[in-house]
Order: sequence, then structure tokens, then C-alpha cells
Amino acid sequence: MAVTSGINHVVVTTPDLDRMVQFYEEAFDAENVFESARTDDDPRMAIIDVGGTGRYVKVVEIEHYALRDHYDESTRPIERLGLAVETLDQLRALRDRIGALGLAVSDIERLPTQWILSMPDPDGYLVQISAHVR
Repeated sequence: MAVTSGINHVVVTTPDLDRMVQFYEEAFDAENVFESARTDDDPRMAIIDVGGTGRYVKVVEIEHYALRDHYDESTRPIERLGLAVETLDQLRALRDRIGALGLAVSDIERLPTQWILSMPDPDGYLVQISAHVR
């Protein structure tokens, strides 16, 4: 059995922090629980609570940050972000919410162990939301 209790946070980078925070707030009703300004040593960043359970997306603005020079479209820091809901009904309601915002969202797909839908975030990263089959 693993000695850890799960994932605390995932870091995504963006050239526009405000746009990315707004995306998570509107699409997922997530809460921006912490934000810091850019300093000479650190980029501007926000911590978004995506579930009310201490699971976070840390969004780092890299427009003026040295790490940005190390990435291009083919070497993004993450391949996709996976979020979860408890039930298929919640997944359907989330799909309807995202669609009502005018955002692109896939149909719900049944995989062997879960139901899943996909959408791009404002920077084109793949975001998947799943509900495990019970």
C-alpha cells in the first residue's frame, strides 16, 4: 500500500494567469485560494482549489519567467490534467455547464473503469474529467 494519501497539486504554466484562473472558476466553480505577484525571483502564480478537499491546480504565469524559454508547443510541461467527479450524473451536469459557457467539450465516453469527457483549457492543454464506474 502506498505511504502517500494522494496528489496535493499539479502545476500548469500559462502566459495569462488571469485568463486561466477565470477558466477554472467559470468551468468548474473552483476557488482561487491564493495568489502571489511576480518578484525578481519568482513568477506570478495562483492556487486554485478544484475540489474543496485540498487538491489544487497551481497556475504559474511564465510570460516573464525564465522557464518559458525552455518550452515550446512540442515540449509542454504537462500532457494533460485529469479532474474527477463522484458520479456520472455530476459528469453530465458538468458537461452541460461547460457547454452553456460556450466552451468546447467532448461527449462523455465510457472506458472500462470510468466515464470521461475532455476539453481544452485556454492554452490548449487537455483537461479530462472522469467519474469512476461503481
